[in-house]
Amino acid sequence: MNRYPLWKNIFIITILFWGLLYTLPNFFGEAPAVQVSSGKPTLDIDPIADSARIEKALKDAGIEHRGIFSDHTGIRVRFADTDIQGRARDLIEDRFNPNKQDPSYIVALNLLPNSPQWLTSINALPMYLGLDLRGGVHFLLEVDMPGAITRRLDTVAGDLRSQLRDKNVRHAGVAREGNTVVLRFREAAQRDAARAAIRSFDSDLQLTERDAGSDSFQLIASLSPQAQQSIREFAVRQNINTLHNRINELGVAEPVIQQQGAERIVVQLPGIQDVAKAKDILGRTATLELRMVEGVPGDQLSIDVAEGRAQAPYGTELYIERRASRRSKAGQPEDAADMGMPLLLRKQVELTGENLTDAQAGFDENSQPAVHLTLNSVGTKKFHELTRVNVGKHMAIVLVEKGKGEVVTAPVIRTEIGGGRVQISGSMTTGEANKVALLLRAGALAAPMEIIEERTVGPNLGADNIEKGFNATLWGFVAIVVFMCVYYMLFGVVSSIALATNLLLLVGLLSLLQATLTLPGIAAMALTLGMAIDSNVLINERIREELRNGSTPQIAITAGYERAWATILDSNVTTLIAAVALLIFGSGPVRGFAVVHCLGVLTSMFSAILVSRMLVNFIYGRRRKLEALSIGQVWKPSTTET
Repeated sequence: MNRYPLWKNIFIITILFWGLLYTLPNFFGEAPAVQVSSGKPTLDIDPIADSARIEKALKDAGIEHRGIFSDHTGIRVRFADTDIQGRARDLIEDRFNPNKQDPSYIVALNLLPNSPQWLTSINALPMYLGLDLRGGVHFLLEVDMPGAITRRLDTVAGDLRSQLRDKNVRHAGVAREGNTVVLRFREAAQRDAARAAIRSFDSDLQLTERDAGSDSFQLIASLSPQAQQSIREFAVRQNINTLHNRINELGVAEPVIQQQGAERIVVQLPGIQDVAKAKDILGRTATLELRMVEGVPGDQLSIDVAEGRAQAPYGTELYIERRASRRSKAGQPEDAADMGMPLLLRKQVELTGENLTDAQAGFDENSQPAVHLTLNSVGTKKFHELTRVNVGKHMAIVLVEKGKGEVVTAPVIRTEIGGGRVQISGSMTTGEANKVALLLRAGALAAPMEIIEERTVGPNLGADNIEKGFNATLWGFVAIVVFMCVYYMLFGVVSSIALATNLLLLVGLLSLLQATLTLPGIAAMALTLGMAIDSNVLINERIREELRNGSTPQIAITAGYERAWATILDSNVTTLIAAVALLIFGSGPVRGFAVVHCLGVLTSMFSAILVSRMLVNFIYGRRRKLEALSIGQVWKPSTTET
């Protein structure tokens, strides 16, 4: 009567085995490691060559490691303890960054999962730990919104000058004054013509007239409220994207970068040890420049200048195209990997990143990888003139950080280009095209930012939080198990086993999703245990009620599970609705609590109903003559004859 079909038993056991498999990595902990990643936007990590360099350096110094792992973000080397980790970091830093003033690589301390290779191969990884459990640093940054508006108005002023010149509208001056752009005219007819030209050109501007005298007519242009709101949203969104790109260099496993309010961004870096380096990278500024190449990249003059045999001609500077340097062949000297193709660039900056509105990777007419740029009106005009007089010459795209420029690429101008759409193509792979587009699109902050709050959580405090959270969950679980076993006897043992499987499945699911566990998440786990056992209490009490009503044990088991199902479903659905509301409308720790709580509701229904029923079926299902159930005292109501 109380038997599951074979396929259902196999299904439940498979789910439990899966939960155990993905829970295991959390018991192995983490090992100290050193991460090597690119410190310059135009410098790529070579997984094979750079791993060999690290292997050789560690072997020569007699430092043992526990594995070298590489991917597209960098190379990680695992060690036995923190002392060896520190020695290895200093050694790798000296080998990869001989020039301390201008480091090419970021060598950072990190932590790697200590899981066996066979677990890692099936993507069974431990949960990430949040800032409050692992330690790290918390930053609150405020975006300079007035600065973003000012930059936009400066661009608008330049665009208006260009537009009026193209329309042959004479004016007596265009200048930004505060949060407006003032256009001056000597005649009212010129002002009216300018108003018509501007309205057809830019719908984001609000225009008002002002007369300053009989021979001075002014047109005041200001950004509409909708345009200002759009600028604010874009500034925050762009800065968040840029911060993501920069923080990837630190090797933080699961950074938290999210908007808080209208003008602030929260950045949490769990596990980071070098706070000064984190602040340096977050506060970094970058600008884009387009310059003309003098001669041809890699010609004899540029080589002589690079090797010190000649001086750069007047009005030029020596740069290195580091993108080409990563194609160096194996067997070259180590310093050859740091030298790319030399170029002599003219000091005159033709265009800057302010003239760029978008950059996307794609393909050219020959189906080769390319980068497609979109320029604003001022940039379109300048670029058109630049390409018209420089057909057949090389143009360099330079990314400038901390006063030092790096050449992203130096394509040839094949033809005169107008219309504001620019295509960069050449010897690029698809990955390089995507990277160049990303650098051009998000290499610089859309608006300045200031760190207004900084908090550091030490690793000892994080370990203490983990211990206290673990103990709270453990003793809560023990208290529930003791009560259930005493009150419901064998059925209490079954309920306790189902509760343990619920915790197992919850941890396994969080690990599979690579969720970040925080203190609120641990609180949600403890709450889930208390709520999960409620379903088993309902089932056990329904079985007791059936026994009191005179049902046989087998019928009581069947009726108890079936009649408790509706109540369990209703209670869990209402709880899930509240948890989803927290997930949608909450932020920060509230969302972390809601994620664990939602998953806990789902796993508790599986374990309380299916797992416990499977165990009860194994114990009682094959008994034809069953006299009683070990479910505690069944109090029958007394009857009185009248």
